[in-house]
Amino acid sequence: MSFTITVGQQAPDFHLPGIDGRSYSQEYFKGSRALVILFTCNHCPYVVGSEDRMIAFYNDYNDKGVAMLAVHSNDFETYPEDSWDNIIARTKEKNLPWPAAQDATQDVAKAFGAIKTPHYFLLDADCRVVYTGRMDDNPRNPGEETTHELRDAVDALLAGETVPPSTEAIGCTVKWKGKDHHFVPTDMCDFDPPVGG
Repeated sequence: MSFTITVGQQAPDFHLPGIDGRSYSQEYFKGSRALVILFTCNHCPYVVGSEDRMIAFYNDYNDKGVAMLAVHSNDFETYPEDSWDNIIARTKEKNLPWPAAQDATQDVAKAFGAIKTPHYFLLDADCRVVYTGRMDDNPRNPGEETTHELRDAVDALLAGETVPPSTEAIGCTVKWKGKDHHFVPTDMCDFDPPVGG
């Protein structure tokens, strides 16, 4: 059994505090045609390098009924860049348009099986997982990507077509409490060793 939730499974529900004062859950996004759960952080160069692409993605699909939630699960005591205050500051600095929430217990990251930052989970209108993995093949270097897997997956879902296969997320490992910063769960058997730091 893999650590990461697999395509076809019902996504675990969650209840997370947002930096805007709202509480986010599956119910909050009810009525959306799709929901992208993005496990992210402030400091990872793979996240920073792809933020403008994330903004473009959100702007292209939000009006089509695709919602997005950024979930910050890193251990913020060891990585203070990912503290609540710094999440708010980074969101304002970059004018990130999607809601952001903190997973302080890391329970949501564990339930989804998030491995990297960034790590995307695409859910259909019934909150079933239809794709997990990366946005494209080069999140760290803007303009050097040659694939667009997340867009391809969303386009297929909205068109009622078969969603392309999931991919390996590319980025830094999630920073788990009490673990080395390169720690990856031992039952992550889906893909090759992680790319990133």
